[in-house]
Amino acid sequence: MEYTFTIRGLDCAGCAQTVERGVGQLPGVQACTLTFTSERLWVRGELAAATIVQRVRDLGYEAVATEEVPLAPPRATAAPTFLAFMLARRETRLALVGALLVLPGVVLDEILGWEALWINLLALLAMALTIGPIAHSAWRGLRFNRELNINALMTIAALGAVAIGAYVEAGLVMVLFTIGEALEGYTATRARHAIASLLEVAPATALRLGTSCCNSGSVCEERVPIDVLQVGDVVVVRPGERIPMDGTVRAGYSSINQAPITGESRLIEKEPGAEVFAGSINGEGCLELTVTQLAQDNTIARMVRLVAEAQERRAPVQRFVNQFAKYYTPAVVLLALLVATLPPLLFGQPFWNPAPDTFGWFYRGLALLVVACPCALVISTPVSLVSALSAAARNGVLIKGGAYLEALSKVQVVACDKTGTLTAGQPEVVALRSVYCPTPEGVAVAHCVVCDDLLALAGAVERRSEHPLAHAIMAASEARGLTAHIPAAEGVKALVGRGVTGMINGREVFVGSHRAFEGAIAHTPAHCALASQDAAAGHTPVMVSVAGNYYGTITLADVVRPSSREAVAQLHAMGLKAVVMLTGDQQATAERIGAEVGVSAVRADLLPAAKVAAIQALEREYGPVAMVGDGINDTPALATASVGIALGGMGGGTNQAMETADVTLMSDDLRRLPFAIRLSRAAMQTVAVNVALSIGIKLLFLVLVLFGMGTLWMAVLADVGTSLLVTLNGMRLLGYGREREAERRGGGGRRRGAEAERCGGGGRRR
Repeated sequence: MEYTFTIRGLDCAGCAQTVERGVGQLPGVQACTLTFTSERLWVRGELAAATIVQRVRDLGYEAVATEEVPLAPPRATAAPTFLAFMLARRETRLALVGALLVLPGVVLDEILGWEALWINLLALLAMALTIGPIAHSAWRGLRFNRELNINALMTIAALGAVAIGAYVEAGLVMVLFTIGEALEGYTATRARHAIASLLEVAPATALRLGTSCCNSGSVCEERVPIDVLQVGDVVVVRPGERIPMDGTVRAGYSSINQAPITGESRLIEKEPGAEVFAGSINGEGCLELTVTQLAQDNTIARMVRLVAEAQERRAPVQRFVNQFAKYYTPAVVLLALLVATLPPLLFGQPFWNPAPDTFGWFYRGLALLVVACPCALVISTPVSLVSALSAAARNGVLIKGGAYLEALSKVQVVACDKTGTLTAGQPEVVALRSVYCPTPEGVAVAHCVVCDDLLALAGAVERRSEHPLAHAIMAASEARGLTAHIPAAEGVKALVGRGVTGMINGREVFVGSHRAFEGAIAHTPAHCALASQDAAAGHTPVMVSVAGNYYGTITLADVVRPSSREAVAQLHAMGLKAVVMLTGDQQATAERIGAEVGVSAVRADLLPAAKVAAIQALEREYGPVAMVGDGINDTPALATASVGIALGGMGGGTNQAMETADVTLMSDDLRRLPFAIRLSRAAMQTVAVNVALSIGIKLLFLVLVLFGMGTLWMAVLADVGTSLLVTLNGMRLLGYGREREAERRGGGGRRRGAEAERCGGGGRRR
């Protein structure tokens, strides 16, 4: 059985390790993971949930069963202030009182060297107020986990300080440690709120169209929670509002800012039939949407679920750090024991403090116990990885876990599918050649009257066809404003394998393939040769005749995505060894597209098995390979690569891509790929810096203690400071890419007054 719990009361990464080890030692537990940054405990094994809850309670924490990841974090709550956080719990309130009690000792005894009985009594009272929870936790760790946790080390250090008469230091150690733990817990809470707020992009309510207004049967609007919406319901989205649910546009026209979901930098035009993401920002138009997903299944819910699950997939570096910390603490405890005993026994050095300003070896051993705290080391990795995962999600990149983030940072080669990845995957009109056009090669972008007539005639015949080429011709005709130029053809007939014919103003217009025209309808040798050249280059020539006379050729092709060239250029600039295109298309077409986007090499005519072999060959030659594909047809290659990256967007493959790929780009903007690689490298650099700081500061203070220059309270302060330093350094990744996001959003919420007025009045009847 598998269980998921939310653990309450965690103040530091050491606390999380205590719970994880304690639960992991229960009979029947097969696997156990507790993520400090998300407070989620996952357990698999043959035991009752009540047994797990009781063990967590025995360890001094609370476990709340979590059936599923919430759809969104709490909306009305904000991260508390530090004072509010301190006043919320009894032990932290006592710590604040203890700080006031020990303050005179810090000023008069530690700084000015003035000793007095009342100072010592106040310090002992401060220690008494704060040592209870710490000692209790130490006992629970020793009893259930058979381990000396950080609380045990601090308890021993404080009692040892009392034994040698360092009363102010004993009180100061307890107060600083309690406040430091609370401060680390507060910082972690702020981090959780910051991470959660990145995903809080969908509104909690929606304006639903209903027919029960005043029991009159008329259509009206009502504001309802998104949880009650069903598939097929119709909701209204006004200008500037966030879209509450995944759906399709039923009525209205607008431009949508999808940056919160996909990271796209441009506004996307939406019309009836277009799909929209929950959390996107509506532009100037009023839209009516038909709901296509329940709240728990929409894009936002899946993103929240995947990011939460990603926190539990630990990177190899994180597992290494946890294993290192497991042996690090006992090793330092043993070193502290040797430091306290060997110099007095072997070299006649003083065991107790020989003078007020001179430290004996027992005191130095106590200071080393404080240095043994592994909190900074343990928290150094997960806070960085989780911050990077959240920054990626905000910029339209879903990374399934720290393991894949680390793997992405090591990628040396990027292999890309062609169709639907480097190219749009849909045919577009790229050239028009009318026999009456003054330009022999035809026109592609510039307007020509006779070429426009050619396109308008073809569009009139193809207007009701569902064929992809027909859609491309119609799109080009609409883009040039030609749909009203010629009426729709009458008597349209599809000729299987040849084309389509229809009557326009009493004349028969035939739109067909080059092969259908060969030997049937005479066409100029020049146009015939150009059509053959187009076909050899991977294009599709479509010929048009009017009343049996050849009129011209429309050439269609799968065009390169606008972002592909820039993305490939950025990948080259990042120092990758190669950017390779893998495709099942013919060599000539592949070479043309490859040259256009600037890839290092092209491998064509590849079946799925051959793509897998190509990925394996690239890994042997260069090292780790990332494969970018559509997430469906390229599944074997995606699974074989070191990192499988699926291209999302608005197509039907998005859902599957989000569930199966290691990394999903939520839009068809390939520039998200170099961004993701840069972010992964920045994350691993941050982890390296944090680990170096954690270990380096510990080693520095260890040397200071051994030479008698480090005190107990300085050791606590150094430990707390290091924990905060690595946490804040890791949280910097939350802002990665924020400048570009601000640029994207400028103007995303612009309204047009007429549209806003027409769509306003949420409670009025329609």
